[in-house]
Amino acid sequence: MADNNTDQEKAIAANALEAFTAGNYEESLKHLGKLQELNKEDYKIALNKAIAEFYKSGQTTTCTLKQTLIAMKNQVHTSMEDIDGLDDVENSLLYYNQAIIHYHMRQYSEAIAIGERLYQFLEPFEKFALAVCFLLVDLYLLTYQPEKALHLLAVLEKLSVQGNNKNGKGEVIFQAQCKFYIHRDPVVEAADLIQDNLRELTGGQSVNSANKDGRNQKAEFIGMIEAAKSKMHQYKVRAYIQMKSSKACKREIKSVMNTAGNSASSLFLKSNFEYLRGNYRKAVKLLNSSNIAEHPGAIKTGECVRCMFWNNLGCIHFAMGKHNLGIFYFKKALQENDHTCAQLGDGGATGNGQSKQFSGIPMCALLANKRYELLYNCGIQLLHIGRPLAAFDCLMDAVQVYHSNPGLWLRLAECCIAANKGSLEQDNKGLPSKKGIVQAIVGQGYHRKIILASQSTQNTIYSDGQSAAIPVASMEFAAICLRNGLVLLPDHQQQENKAENGPKTPSQSGSTESGSENSDACSGKGQEGDKFLSAAPSSPLRKQEVENLRCSLLACSAYVALVLGDNLMALNHAEKLLHQTKLSGSLK
Repeated sequence: MADNNTDQEKAIAANALEAFTAGNYEESLKHLGKLQELNKEDYKIALNKAIAEFYKSGQTTTCTLKQTLIAMKNQVHTSMEDIDGLDDVENSLLYYNQAIIHYHMRQYSEAIAIGERLYQFLEPFEKFALAVCFLLVDLYLLTYQPEKALHLLAVLEKLSVQGNNKNGKGEVIFQAQCKFYIHRDPVVEAADLIQDNLRELTGGQSVNSANKDGRNQKAEFIGMIEAAKSKMHQYKVRAYIQMKSSKACKREIKSVMNTAGNSASSLFLKSNFEYLRGNYRKAVKLLNSSNIAEHPGAIKTGECVRCMFWNNLGCIHFAMGKHNLGIFYFKKALQENDHTCAQLGDGGATGNGQSKQFSGIPMCALLANKRYELLYNCGIQLLHIGRPLAAFDCLMDAVQVYHSNPGLWLRLAECCIAANKGSLEQDNKGLPSKKGIVQAIVGQGYHRKIILASQSTQNTIYSDGQSAAIPVASMEFAAICLRNGLVLLPDHQQQENKAENGPKTPSQSGSTESGSENSDACSGKGQEGDKFLSAAPSSPLRKQEVENLRCSLLACSAYVALVLGDNLMALNHAEKLLHQTKLSGSLK
């Protein structure tokens, strides 16, 4: 396309690129406007204008940019269904930008769908293809798909080595890696994309490329390679932690500490590793040794390290059985999270509505709000220390976001049961156990019959003209929560079919042919086949965990139905429970 551009267009494009690189977005937009007048049909210019406008706003107009990209996609008459037929990288830049926005808006499924389709047809040695790969690695780890992340990392390592042995290829590959890795912020790639588009208009040459000193460029390149290696190891540690592969994780932890030193990220990863091994005191010591005061902040990195610090301390003390200390640290994490969101102007942090959640906040900071994950942790901790009503309030906030988690519905039901347990015991104190259940006895001997009451005497606490669907810590609402949990669980037939259709080939399971670490963790252990059900914000549930959860839901359902006086339903749940193949002895 560069050959068809006039000298005037090349000069304007060069000026626009120079202004954008210098951060003068207003000047860049003026040049892009002139360029658009000369070539009104080139949608790439409109794409560059949209990105420049986005940077001019301080990266705060995320929703506007998203709508602009959707309109552009409709303009070029390209859909994701026929993206495999695309042979022009121009359209793929548009889709990549859409994936970046989905990523920051936590729409991970949409971002993965775009990234996987782009990955299928891009050339392996292109810088843009590598950016897509690294975005996919992040997305796979965020959605608990570590095998796929390791597969991509192994492929990228192999391509990097091959590219480094070829003239002119290795530098481009490692530069693409390091830019993505150092910032860990795909927004940075938007700047690279606008520069790539403008360089094409200027004949493929950067404005300042001739002024760069060769030695400085080489030194910078070597530093970027080292940073890339460190981040590669960190990604691997995250993947192995999710897979609970201690042996492979231990090797990568050593590499991380050798390359990254005692940075906050490396110490947090090592602390997480020691936590999973049960070395809780060592995990606390590693966290305390991290210098979180030097962290740039959520606006620049999209991460609130102070919030992570307190949350991790809470998780460690929860595992140690020190629940009061755990809730203290979780509350500190919530306070830090609210403080960070207040600085960012995040109205969604306090539940003020979805419409305000993405307005006025830099896109790179949209992922900083961890309020609902922290409320989930607080709810579980409060339930353990015997404060079911406070736990109920926390979990009710969390279920608004994680409503597809069956375990969360079970915890809500347990809060209701625990909150009503005292009143039920008070009502039954000093009375025969059959009081309120047995209404009468008729007949004698062999023909003796027991008539059960249609409603239990205890069922008068929350039923005074109030709907059971209202979220109150009542036994009626507990029954609804338990039904939701059972509905979210797959039936046995679906479970067996999914187990049979598990990983068939290394490529499907995400394992790799190269690298002993990956073969350790991915091959022969059935990790992918064991993963069965998403349970965000927790790890996915494996097959055995699904069965255990089903048994717990049925046991609680039988108890709640019995308390509510629905004896037939209680019998039905109890019979289903006894038919479970993985039923533990304590529930029989």
